[in-house]
Amino acid sequence: MSWELPHTHRSASGQVRWNRLGPPDAPAVVLLHGTPFSSYVWRGVARALARRHRVYVWDMPGYGASEKFEGQDVSLAAEASVFVELLRMWELTDPIVIAHDSGGAIALGAHLLDGVRYRKLALVDAVSLPPWGSDFSALVGEHADVFVRLPPAAHEALLREYVGSASSPGLHPATLEALVAPWVADGQAAFYRQLAARRGDRSYTDAMQDRYPRISIPVSVIWGEDDTWVPVERGRELASRIPGAQLRVIPGAGHLVHEDQPAELTAALFEFLGEGVRPAGRPSPPSA
Repeated sequence: MSWELPHTHRSASGQVRWNRLGPPDAPAVVLLHGTPFSSYVWRGVARALARRHRVYVWDMPGYGASEKFEGQDVSLAAEASVFVELLRMWELTDPIVIAHDSGGAIALGAHLLDGVRYRKLALVDAVSLPPWGSDFSALVGEHADVFVRLPPAAHEALLREYVGSASSPGLHPATLEALVAPWVADGQAAFYRQLAARRGDRSYTDAMQDRYPRISIPVSVIWGEDDTWVPVERGRELASRIPGAQLRVIPGAGHLVHEDQPAELTAALFEFLGEGVRPAGRPSPPSA
């Protein structure tokens, strides 16, 4: 089943591709992906939520189908600014926000630093508390100028190993292919550019640390028990810092809980949204 983002928005950080699913008069839900992924990871969850919600999905500048170019600002602060731009363009004043990985830091920053209101917030294996980032991403980010010169075949082999490590049971080959596709060929430089940007992003998340206890909206913290990128202990600590936050740990799931345990993640989100349980099942791999 294909995944397409037919709409565009010219943001301050380049052209953004996005889509909207579900009934136009339903409650709004916005999904944020993380690094180095795209909205593709949300495809199964988005389609399930769209039965009862107006679901917005987008690829951040520098990611997925959105524009990538030399000198592009792909810092968390810049991505958060684009997120705020999109919310205004979509005319959403208090959406439900569901965010994964660095998308979690962006959602938290927009709320705590920029004053954006949400109805509810779900944080899935979210970048939020230090230290964050895998050893690989730290190494590559520090030496991006070296890695960007890798021969294409070596880059692609390294990329597949890295992205595949985000899953606990392992990714379907077609899913792995879809996740690495934006970063091969012309996307190679963009891949190392976004990892290099994360090295300077610690100050962005550090600025939020003392503000987590001020969050007053309903929050669900959902984590893959086998996450090796952002260990589940971070999720437990994050939930303990946010008043009233729910914590759901999903067994058998790594960092890409959407791929590892999609039915359990979808059920947890429906429960948090007060819609009952409507599991989506394992997302279909992309069509050939």
